[in-house]
Amino acid sequence: MSINQHLADLSYQGFQAALAGYITALVCLGVEFAARRQLSPTAAEAASIGLRAARRGGTAVLDRQGPDRSGPDRSGPDRAGSDRLRPGDSSPQIGRIAPPTRGPREPLSTRLGRAGLVVLIVGFVAHLFSIVSRGLAAGRAPWGNMYEFSSMICAAAMVGCLVVLRRTRTRSIGFFVLIPVVTLMFVAGTVLYTRVEPLVPALKSYWLLIHVLAISLSTGVLMVSGVASAMYLLRSRYERNLVAAGPIEQSVTTAGDAGPERSAPVGHRSRLGDLPSLATLDRIAYRTAIVAFPVYTFAVIAGAMWAEAAWGRYWNWDPKETCAFISWVFYAAYLHARATAGWRGSRAAWISVLGFVSVVFNLFVVNMVISGLHSYAGLN
Repeated sequence: MSINQHLADLSYQGFQAALAGYITALVCLGVEFAARRQLSPTAAEAASIGLRAARRGGTAVLDRQGPDRSGPDRSGPDRAGSDRLRPGDSSPQIGRIAPPTRGPREPLSTRLGRAGLVVLIVGFVAHLFSIVSRGLAAGRAPWGNMYEFSSMICAAAMVGCLVVLRRTRTRSIGFFVLIPVVTLMFVAGTVLYTRVEPLVPALKSYWLLIHVLAISLSTGVLMVSGVASAMYLLRSRYERNLVAAGPIEQSVTTAGDAGPERSAPVGHRSRLGDLPSLATLDRIAYRTAIVAFPVYTFAVIAGAMWAEAAWGRYWNWDPKETCAFISWVFYAAYLHARATAGWRGSRAAWISVLGFVSVVFNLFVVNMVISGLHSYAGLN
């Protein structure tokens, strides 16, 4: 089948637009995340941290509470009766309605964060256009080389990221997920980029549609799980430092089923204090891994069946096969540890981070440096 070069050029332009959008979103979300350092910890946050430190375990849910809006504001005049006649009024104005009052304007960093989310969605649409047009230009599945494979992984990671953002409404997770996505896309668009070409003979198989699609989708979602686990470790360390802070600015009284009332110290604020709560990060890492791990398992099995059809053996201990199996072991251990009461929290998060490191090692080192039976990138 002939190559449609016009669609191929449009595909690469869409890829560049997606990368530009992701970089812009990364900068906007990064500015928002960095600017929130000046905020002070709330009493609810300090109380939750104090209870968690007192219990020596578990996962705390740190909620931010704003002003109480359950009733009328009693600090000022009654708005409902602002137009009533009062003694001493010489010229009452009947039917006059007080003009609405505007609240304080949002900080520039918050508006940048909202804009970054919009640009992120626009970039993702351009990314999807790039993948679809690449497949139409080649007349085949658009994941036949390392450039296309890396683009698919990043698209899957952004799907998982957008779902998490939709459900949790915490834009900081988008900032941290964009860091590996932008890095991988930059490498794909510069070092790994190849023009649209027919498939090499070794890849002309229906297993390409099954195995590579499953491994790219699951790897992208597992990337989100690994990032959430890394954020969990950062947040956990911040809370430990907050409890053990030397100079104490203020303290709040806490009480609960852990014991009598006690004072929980509130230390200096840092950027890590604006990460989602430990419970939220733990839930994100676990649920994304639960979704991606069965697909990853199926991809490994499908790869073994393809290897038997192509090379006559189900397993050849190729570097990429071995690294993929190591990643599978890490995530299987993480899910088992997460389901075991004694291995929740930081220890389970560390296992997930190790799985994430093995996935990144497989993408960058094994695919681009180490030669093997899976060397289709033209770099090794």
